[in-house]
Amino acid sequence: MKRKEDRTMFLYMIKRICGAIVVLWAVITITFGLMHAIPGGPFTEEKKLPPAVLANIEERYHLNDPLLTQYGDYLKHVAVLDLGPSFKYPGQTVNEIIAESMPVSAQLGLISLVLALGTGVTAGLLAAWRKNTWMDYALMLGATLGVSVPSFILAAVLIQLFAFTWPVLPAAMWKGPAYAVLPALALAAHPTAFIMRLTRSSVLDALSQDYIKTARSRGVSTWRLLVHHALRNALLPVVSYIGPLAAALLTGSFIVESIFAIPGLGRHFVTSIYNRDYTVILGITIFYSFLIIFMNLIIDLIYPLLDPRIRLQNHKEG
Repeated sequence: MKRKEDRTMFLYMIKRICGAIVVLWAVITITFGLMHAIPGGPFTEEKKLPPAVLANIEERYHLNDPLLTQYGDYLKHVAVLDLGPSFKYPGQTVNEIIAESMPVSAQLGLISLVLALGTGVTAGLLAAWRKNTWMDYALMLGATLGVSVPSFILAAVLIQLFAFTWPVLPAAMWKGPAYAVLPALALAAHPTAFIMRLTRSSVLDALSQDYIKTARSRGVSTWRLLVHHALRNALLPVVSYIGPLAAALLTGSFIVESIFAIPGLGRHFVTSIYNRDYTVILGITIFYSFLIIFMNLIIDLIYPLLDPRIRLQNHKEG
């Protein structure tokens, strides 16, 4: 049985990896095509470049090669993890830009992710426990505001309150732990609200199941019933949401990073779109896609630990 389980897991991993390669290839191809479909190029916006200089620059970066040749060359470089040079940052490669800015976005994203999960799950559990009480209504009102209010408005309000009205936190830059508080709150607000509502509905659904009624009839305490019985199954939808959420938070948010002047990956991504920096756009898109695929794979491996029925289903299919 153990060997069969290992074989099934190995085949599943191979299948997912092959699928991931196909998805990444599709992302590269579509992004490459869309970029080159836009009129102009990385250097067409430069002021008064002589035609000879422009031709030399395009020849240096092989932008005057046929489109299929450029596409094939780029795939060859990606295969060896070379994302190419940046067109707008002389002397820097896309790998270096990601390596420099990713740690900043990852720190901010990790803080926001932990904050969103901890606060969202706890508040959702409390709302389900105190269903149709003032606590439930207050928490759901907060969740509605968190989903409705854009992050840039929340960021502006936080800066006004805690950097100017009550100057207890810095308004911008990235120089220490205190500088992460306001951007983390702004970035975590929406996912916290979503996780709160998701947890509440999932816990309420779990509480209506027969095994919960059986446990309650045996005298299991309310808190143990919620945490050890209902919450475990209720976390499955939350776990599904964590994959794309983690990838989005860890790669940074352009709006939040711009408002708080944080030198993260998100700001580089949108700036590269404005500048038509093809290699940076492609590189960050590939990196972001890889993170989503990797996070979803991790979530798939965690699923059977939360719900043994999934493992049993895999055995039957194998």
